[in-house]
Amino acid sequence: MERRPRPAGRKPASRVAPIPPHDPLAGLPNVAALIETEGQISLGQMAPVGCVAIATDEHNCLAMLQRRDGETLYQLLARLDVAIARAWNQSEFTDEINPSD
Repeated sequence: MERRPRPAGRKPASRVAPIPPHDPLAGLPNVAALIETEGQISLGQMAPVGCVAIATDEHNCLAMLQRRDGETLYQLLARLDVAIARAWNQSEFTDEINPSD
């Protein structure tokens, strides 16, 4: 069996590990800290309000945000990150889901 000639200009595969992509959670330190301390983040559809992001710790619901028109998922998570900080630092809990009386 004859060997085929290698095409000219083809470089061998690199043996260097690829550079990992930018960590999107690096820009969300409060979300990361909450998850690391056994808190929870929930994302999803909730009838009838639509897409929501909810952050809870073992004792409190820290924030419940409704996704705005045209808002990206990352923008929603960035707002959630700010709301978590506000709950921890100022004891101000954000609720965009339940109507206030």
